Amino acid sequence: MYAAPSPALLLIAHGSRDPRHAATVHALAERVRERQPGTRVEVSFLDFNSPSVPVTLTRLAGAGVRDVVALPLLLTRAFHAKADIPSVLDEASARLPHLRITRAEVLGPSPLLLSAVERRLYETGLRPEDKSSTGVVLASAGSTDPEAIAVIAEIARELRDAGWRSVRPAFASAALPRTEDAVRALRTDPGVSRVAVAPYVLAPGFLPDRIARGASLGGADLLAPVLGDCPEVARLVLTRHEEAARAARVAAA
Repeated sequence: MYAAPSPALLLIAHGSRDPRHAATVHALAERVRERQPGTRVEVSFLDFNSPSVPVTLTRLAGAGVRDVVALPLLLTRAFHAKADIPSVLDEASARLPHLRITRAEVLGPSPLLLSAVERRLYETGLRPEDKSSTGVVLASAGSTDPEAIAVIAEIARELRDAGWRSVRPAFASAALPRTEDAVRALRTDPGVSRVAVAPYVLAPGFLPDRIARGASLGGADLLAPVLGDCPEVARLVLTRHEEAARAARVAAA
């Protein structure tokens, strides 16, 4: 039986003036390609970096691609997921009627992201036996969207349920507490012998740097890397791609 080719995968990142941001997104895209070499994977950005989403979609259409899954590299459903990206994709769909654009869900929440956070914490030198005496600040970029704030709070609860002594959410912008305040609050727990800050962000940039400064100001013992191109994130990208592609096949049947 003939199997239709997998739709191209368009990764949509926020973008940043910080060159580390784009480099991390491209590293993630390369890890995705390595895991699924039969799928065409393209990178685009909403702002600051090139190529933009419209330019990439136009190029794909010009190359004869007919099916694309557009996947926001976002950890929560906040403003960019609810407004910016749908607007850009609506415009592209109207301009490129022969290109079928299927919209994938944002990356989070997912158990794979929880595993990615723990992987990054272990990369600081922590061991599984340290969990019961380690306080964790789960530090995200921040949002005014209540849904996004609630997701971060739930992930913090899930980390605590996974065995970490105490977990507090923190935000680099738009919401409180700040990272340094969450670190200081964890110091008041008599069972916490060390405090680690786990950035719940995908790539470096202005707000992740603010998280790092907050970790230093608060006196955190450990600062984990951003999630970046860790294997769990790559697996999650491919999971979202397949979910969207399957939904498109069902809709077309």
